Amino acid sequence: MGTALIFLGILVFSAHLFAMIFSKKKIPDVLLLLVIGVLIGPVFKFVSPSDFGAVGGVFTSITLIVILFEGGTGISIGDLKNSWKPTAMLTFTGFFIAAFVVTLVCVGFGMTLLNSITLGAILGGTSSAVVIPLAQHLKISNTTKTSLILESAITDVLCIVFALAFIDAANIGTHLNVGKIAGSVIASFLLATFLGFASAIAWASLLQKVRQLRNSMFLTPAYLFIVYGLAEVLGYSGAIASLAFGITIANMEYFNFKFLEKYQRNKNLKLNENEKSFIGEISFVLKTFFFVYIGISIPFSDSKSLLIGILITLFLLISRIVIAKFFSPKDANIFDKSAIALMIPKGLAAAVLASVPEQLGMPSGAEIKYITFSVVLFSILICSIMILLIEKQPKMNVFFKFVFNPHRPKKKIIQPLQENTESEKE
Repeated sequence: MGTALIFLGILVFSAHLFAMIFSKKKIPDVLLLLVIGVLIGPVFKFVSPSDFGAVGGVFTSITLIVILFEGGTGISIGDLKNSWKPTAMLTFTGFFIAAFVVTLVCVGFGMTLLNSITLGAILGGTSSAVVIPLAQHLKISNTTKTSLILESAITDVLCIVFALAFIDAANIGTHLNVGKIAGSVIASFLLATFLGFASAIAWASLLQKVRQLRNSMFLTPAYLFIVYGLAEVLGYSGAIASLAFGITIANMEYFNFKFLEKYQRNKNLKLNENEKSFIGEISFVLKTFFFVYIGISIPFSDSKSLLIGILITLFLLISRIVIAKFFSPKDANIFDKSAIALMIPKGLAAAVLASVPEQLGMPSGAEIKYITFSVVLFSILICSIMILLIEKQPKMNVFFKFVFNPHRPKKKIIQPLQENTESEKE
């Protein structure tokens, strides 16, 4: 126990050190956390995923709740209105093309169509935990930065909604019924969104009184857990409810609910900076342990899952380059498009969703989880290395200059002026 506690303390300190390294060297801290997990797990075999037992499932759910809530609080409806066109194009084309590519690769390796589509939905988005810090530190335009951040947040929602719907269909053993799944997705999304929206309004009306209580900082996360649990009990998506709760509580002034003014002083209807910082600290610690947990769970003994993971990552990169070429914001320059092309990392949402089929006892649950964890590792690795190279080594941009700007301006051929002779005039 003493050794374990020492390791946990060192890990938290290391996570802060990695965050500092990331801010200076652009090496994502989640990559270093993954490496730690790989070292203490598959390499030296100090721990294994089975050591976590049932706690692993609870831990992944709590991580997903908090990460989605924090991601929701970072979404501004005003920013979304200003850049909704490039964001929508990049988000939806990126998600569905990535899901299609993953599905094709998995079908090619003999997986069933429903399981392949499930994996495609799980791996269709990008990781907020990786993309948001990278976008904030890269020298790209504000439109590109906003589009990437919102894409990572919105695709988390798309991954959750579609993946859970396909997982339910696969778990029940039904055939792929597009209409039924679409109806289930829409119903789950709308009802969970309404529950999160209504819960946020109710909590906003109580915030002023709650803050007068001692040790009340943790009450917002506690209330969030209740909202998530209530949505799950009612048969809706708790994850969507958590995200809707975060978006609503962060944009209360936009909705301008006048009937709430009597509950609050100075129209203070949303979380203050201290409460946001507290949620951020919880999210940071959960993210730290969760990416180490993913590293521990990487299936290096399963060569097939590793091979599929590498191929999926390479095909995702190729398809992402095409997406960046045709669906980037209009004001994006070559470096912006290069950054968009490399934003393929998968993270928390994918890893958490990948654990669900195995928890439900699905026959293919372990295979889905191992392939997903492999893609998480390789996608973060490729993204980290390539982003570092295109920023530090300008020569590495030659390929992207050729791809994104193939039509170079032609040099004008200047011919010497000839004097018109008398014969030429005639």
